[in-house]
Formats: sequence, structure tokens, C-alpha cells
Amino acid sequence: MTSADRPAEQARPVSVLVLAAVVVAVEALALFGVGVSVVVGSDTGRLLLDVTTTVFFLLYASGLALCAWGLLRHRRWARAPVVLAQLIQVLVAWSFYPGQTRVVALTLAVTAAVVLGAVLSPPATRALVTDDDPGF
Repeated sequence: MTSADRPAEQARPVSVLVLAAVVVAVEALALFGVGVSVVVGSDTGRLLLDVTTTVFFLLYASGLALCAWGLLRHRRWARAPVVLAQLIQVLVAWSFYPGQTRVVALTLAVTAAVVLGAVLSPPATRALVTDDDPGF
């Protein structure tokens, strides 16, 4: 089935994929901010640890941003890393739940649930799983 054969509703961006892409892009921006803040607030005694932590967060943020772009372009390769990232985020949220970080935990869990619900929904599956996916 080519894009010309698809109904008009599927030729336009699917709103659940747009929602997921926007939330994933916001997550990427947040991770970018965390990475920058780690190196900016670095202590000279922990400089190597802080630089490697920053590199990790910046790479993670870049990967999520690339996946957000992929979701907007209806690329099926973007769904698996997004689902994995959200499942990891749920586990991180669980670790933040006790104590005074409960708001952080709930924010992480809710955003992960929204993204998982969006990318695993039937409209997203129809939009992502097509025979004419050009790849990258």
C-alpha cells in the first residue's frame, strides 16, 4: 500500500503520534538540561564523573530527539526505542516515589504512560506499520 492508496486521514499526521513526539521532545530537552546542569555545577574533585554523566545525558537526549523526529515522520524504527525509554522512565519514577520527590515520580510516570498509550494505540500502529516505510 503506497501513500497514494491510503485514505486521506492516514496521509495526514496522526494526532497520537504528534502528542507522543511532543512529549518525547520535551523529555529530550529536560535530559539536555540535566546534562548541562551536571557539568555546570561540577566540583573539581568529581570532574571526570560529571563529564561522563553529562555525555550520557546528552547522548540520551539526542537519541530521544531523533526518535521524536522519527515519530513525526511516521518511521517505525522510532517506536521501539521510545517504548524502551518510557519503560526505563517508569522504573526511574518508581525509585523517586518515596519521600519528597513524589511529584517528580508522578510526573515521570504520567508522561511515560501518555507516550506509551500514544505509540501503542491502534492509530499509531496503523500509521507506523506500513509496507511503504522508506526507512530512515
